[in-house]
Amino acid sequence: MTKLFLLHHVHEFDDGHEEIKLIGVYSTRTNAEAALAAVRNQPGFRDVPEGFTIDECLLDPMRPGWSEGYVTAFPDGTFSN
Repeated sequence: MTKLFLLHHVHEFDDGHEEIKLIGVYSTRTNAEAALAAVRNQPGFRDVPEGFTIDECLLDPMRPGWSEGYVTAFPDGTFSN
C-alpha cells in the first residue's frame, strides 16, 4: 500500500472552536517536514507552533476510515451522535 503524509495545522481558540487547515499531502515524511519548515514562521502559524501535525495514512486502505461513524463534542461538554 502507498503511504501518504498529511500536514495539518490546528488553531484551538479559548472559546473551544478550532480552525483546521490542510497544508498539503506528501509522498514522504521528509517532504511533509520540509513543507512544515517552509510555513512555520508565516503569520498565524508562528503564533501557534504546536498546532502542526503530520499524519500518515494509506492510499486506498482495505477498511475505510470512520467506518463506525463519529460523535460530535460541543464546547459546552455535550455530545451528539
